[in-house]
Amino acid sequence: MIAQGKALAGSPATAFAFTMRFCLRRRTKAHLHRLIWGSARHRIRKVKKLFKSLFAILIIGALTAAAVHVTTGGEERHRGRRGWTRAHGPVPVVATQAHIADVPVWLEGVGTAKARNTVTVRPQVDGKILSIDFKEGQDVKRGDVLAQIDPATYQAQLDQAVAKKALDEALLNNTKRDLERFRKVGTLAISQQQIDTQQALVKQQEAQIKSDEAAIENARAILGYTTIVAPIDGRTGLRLVDVGNLVRASDAGIVVITEVRPISVLFALPQQDLPQINKARAGRVLDVEALETDSDAVLDQGTLQVIDNQVDQATGTIRLKADFPNKDLQLWPGQFVNVRLLLKTLKDVVVVPTAAVQRGPDGTFVYVVGDGNKVSVRPVKVAQQDDTESVISDGLGAADVVVTAGFARLKDGAEVTVSAPGEEKSRSAPKASAPQAAAAKVPTSETASISAPPRGSSAVRPEGRRKRGERHKRGRRRGADVVPAVGP
Repeated sequence: MIAQGKALAGSPATAFAFTMRFCLRRRTKAHLHRLIWGSARHRIRKVKKLFKSLFAILIIGALTAAAVHVTTGGEERHRGRRGWTRAHGPVPVVATQAHIADVPVWLEGVGTAKARNTVTVRPQVDGKILSIDFKEGQDVKRGDVLAQIDPATYQAQLDQAVAKKALDEALLNNTKRDLERFRKVGTLAISQQQIDTQQALVKQQEAQIKSDEAAIENARAILGYTTIVAPIDGRTGLRLVDVGNLVRASDAGIVVITEVRPISVLFALPQQDLPQINKARAGRVLDVEALETDSDAVLDQGTLQVIDNQVDQATGTIRLKADFPNKDLQLWPGQFVNVRLLLKTLKDVVVVPTAAVQRGPDGTFVYVVGDGNKVSVRPVKVAQQDDTESVISDGLGAADVVVTAGFARLKDGAEVTVSAPGEEKSRSAPKASAPQAAAAKVPTSETASISAPPRGSSAVRPEGRRKRGERHKRGRRRGADVVPAVGP
């Protein structure tokens, strides 16, 4: 079909030749033979039919060729006019004015939040859990009771130690009285050896009293271990044991407490940034921000605390640690966050969009729009640059207008038509055609009419189809009622 269209799009002579070839293909030798040697009436009928077909094909070919010529000719003229305008008219560009601003200098990395203190609370004595006195996820203070172990056995041990001390104290008192009697009698009734032995026995029993006091303190301490308390301020996790279970000192634990206020973040930066960090840190505290991993939303602001004392040779990075107050609990132990460290802030500097800075053989430059909407190439020095903004240290003023888009045909001294960034997007948006505009105006209720069609054109089509089907059926019935005549 494409080849036929191209053939018909040519001159009338070409269309006629194509039509003749088409007819000759369709008319075989057998048809021509019957046309020549048939009856006169049959030949005349065939010739008339042939000429009608040729005439219809010629008319269709001519119309098609005219339509193709008008269409292609209009497009070529439009393209030529548009190409001439682009080649010889002003260059359309997008431009914006440079401005003065304070630009912070950040070092960015990826870090992990870590609790400043993490404690696994384990029982120090064996026994049965009588009660759990905390809720999972509860904030606890140091000294709060977390659980209670059955203290009966350990209370009995304490009572035994107290009784043993009382017994030893009674023996000591008796020994001291005997020693006093021996000293009053002197060596007239007893020997000096008995006096010395009695004095040694007193010292021995005094030592036993001290041992009993130590045993009492130990028993009291063991009894205190039956009441499990929080060792630090923090938040409890999921409990690891339930009431009624028998626990031992070697078990995994009862609960894990983490200190989340404040919280620390460990992050890494390239070792090349270490001299700048040390220089900026001298004499002041560096601010650190924690951001979400999928956006620039700031989770919390903290300060740099520690720089590791060695560089990781495997990765070529240096580890740093920052503390955050975490008042709103936006940071959680084990959470991955983006971290940026504020080195310094550049005050009152010239800032332009990064898209305006171009690079050539002689270095960086920008196109500046001057008088008469003509651009000029101006070399600049870039002091700081990121994905969106560039700080120009030399070569540009705050009042200069720089080109940010449309560099394809731009050169020094070219005339331009300047558009703001928002205007360029609105111009580049294609206008909707008439059918598209009509479709865009269709209310949403017609789209929802698939399940329940309202009154209107959408409900007419099924009815029209039923009518055509009924006419078809009636035609078939009429055809069936006609009985062909049968000759005798």
